[in-house]
Amino acid sequence: MKVFTQSVNFNADKKLISFVEEKVSNLTKYHDKIVNAEVFLKVMNTSDKENKITEVKINIPRRELIIKREAKTFEEGVNSAIDNLKRQLKRSKEKQRDSVTS
Repeated sequence: MKVFTQSVNFNADKKLISFVEEKVSNLTKYHDKIVNAEVFLKVMNTSDKENKITEVKINIPRRELIIKREAKTFEEGVNSAIDNLKRQLKRSKEKQRDSVTS
């Protein structure tokens, strides 16, 4: 699976990008037909502490899953988005399995 990572309004360091790619790549355990993933890391210019926005888009056949999280750190946002995507991918795979058996 290809993981495309883009940082908006800042330059992401290699550690952050490899963290994101590792977390997103682990999603293949939950759905084997993931085509690719796009991750957008954005810093909003606000005085808010939670100004880091993480958006993860997963492409699977005939569907697209998009999760957007706002957090204090990108790692926190990525972890939260990945947890949510795991549930969605499991549900999607179950629906796919149910439609094949019926």
